[in-house]
Amino acid sequence: MSDEPDNPFKGTPFEAMFQQFSAGQAGQGGMPDLNAIFQQVQQLLSGSADGKPVNWDLAKDIARKTAAAAGDRSMTATDQEQVADAVRLAEHWLDPVTTLPEASATSAAWSRAEWIENTLPVWQTLVDPVAEHVAGAMGSALPAEAQQLAGPMAGMMRQLGGSIFGAQVGQALGELAGEVVSAGDIGLPLGPVGQAVLVPDNIAKFAEGLGLTDEDVRLYLALRECAHQRLFAGVPWLRQHLLATVADYAAGIEVDPGKIERAMADVDMQNPEAMQAALADGLFEPEDSEQQKAALVRLETALALVEGWVDDVVREATKDRMPAAVQLAETVRRRRAAGGPAEQTFATLVGLQLRPRRLRDAANLWAAVRDARGIEGRDEHWSHPDLLPTATDLDDPIGFATTSGQAAELDIDISDFFDENDRKGLDGEATSPEGTTPEGKSEGGTPGEDGDNTDEGKPDGPTR
Repeated sequence: MSDEPDNPFKGTPFEAMFQQFSAGQAGQGGMPDLNAIFQQVQQLLSGSADGKPVNWDLAKDIARKTAAAAGDRSMTATDQEQVADAVRLAEHWLDPVTTLPEASATSAAWSRAEWIENTLPVWQTLVDPVAEHVAGAMGSALPAEAQQLAGPMAGMMRQLGGSIFGAQVGQALGELAGEVVSAGDIGLPLGPVGQAVLVPDNIAKFAEGLGLTDEDVRLYLALRECAHQRLFAGVPWLRQHLLATVADYAAGIEVDPGKIERAMADVDMQNPEAMQAALADGLFEPEDSEQQKAALVRLETALALVEGWVDDVVREATKDRMPAAVQLAETVRRRRAAGGPAEQTFATLVGLQLRPRRLRDAANLWAAVRDARGIEGRDEHWSHPDLLPTATDLDDPIGFATTSGQAAELDIDISDFFDENDRKGLDGEATSPEGTTPEGKSEGGTPGEDGDNTDEGKPDGPTR
C-alpha cells in the first residue's frame, strides 16, 4: 500500500479507492484532492436517503422501472371481476377444510407496479434491520484518524450502503413483481390485511404450457391466496414471529473489511455506475455465525410450515372438485423449488431464503396431523408458537402427529403472549421456536421423484 501521508484512508478498506483516484489525479499533473473524491462519491449517493439504512425511494424507482421494462399494464374492470369471482368461490371451498375463518373481506387485481407499491412497507420492515447492521459495520470500518481528516466520509459511507442496498433491493423487487401471482405467493404477509390479491398478468405467464383453463388456474391460485389470508389473520402472532426471526439474523451480521478493500481495488472512480456494480457484487454477503445459522433455520422452518399448511388445506379443498389441482400443486412446488434470480438476489444480499427447502416435509407433516387428529387438531397448532413443529419434527412427521395431541393440551394463556409482544416489539426470544440445521437430512427430494404425492395421486374427483 502507498505511504502517501495525505491519504486519510491508509490501512482501511477504502485505501484502494483513494489510491485509484489519486493515481488518476497525479497522471493529470495534480495532487490528490479530497474534495474531488467526495464529489465523486456524492454522485453515487445522489438522491440517497437521509441517514436511513436503505434508500427506499431509489429502491421503489428502480423496481418500477424494472417492472415497466418487462411490460406492465393497468388492470381493467374485467380483471377485477374475474378475481372477485375466483375469491368468492375459493372462500366457499375453504370453509369445510379449515377451522380458521374467512378473512378476505375484499379482493383486488394488481398490476406489477401496484404489487411493488403495496408490498413495499413490509419489505422495509424485513430488510431494514439487516441493512442497519450492515450500514453500522461500514461506518465502523473507517477508523477515527480517517474520520477526523475526512469528516463527512463516515456519513457518506452509511449513505453509500443505503444506496447500494436500495439499488439491489429495487432490482430484486422489480424482478419479483414479474413473477409473483398473489400477495401471499412467497409465504410472507406482504399485502393488506383482509384483502385477497392476485396479479393477473403473472397468472397468465404461470399458466403458459399447462394446457389448463384460465378459470382453473385462477381459482387454484385464489385458493392459495385466501388460505394465506386466513392463516395470517387467524394467527395474529405469526407475522411478528417471522419479523423477529429476521431481526435475530440481523443482530449477528458482520461485514468483512477485506472484502470491501478487494471490491474497491479495481473500481474506476470516474464511473459511479461501475463503482456501484463492484460494491454490489457480494460485498455485503455476511459470514454465517452460529446465531445466524440458527435464525435462518427458524425462518426456513416457519416459511415451510406456512406453505405446507396452505398446501394441505388447498389439497383437501380441491381433491373432490378439481382434477387439475394435482398438476397445479406440482407446478407450484417445482416453481418454488427452482426459485429465480430475484430470490437469489435477496439470499445473497440479506440472507433471506424466500423459498422453503422443506416444503414437502412440512406438507406431509400437516397431512399426518390431520389424518391423526382431524382438521381441528391440525389447526390447533397455530394457537401458540410453542405448539408449532420444529425443524426436527419435520424429520419425523408421523412421530410428531402421534404425540402432538399431548402438546396441544398445554394450558397456555395466549393473551399474555400478545401483551408480552406488545411490550417487547421485535423480540425473537418470545416468538422463535427451537430448530436445528437440516444438514445431512434429505430436503424432501426433488419435485416428482419422491413418494410424498400419495394424497395428490388419488383418483381425480368430479369437476365443478
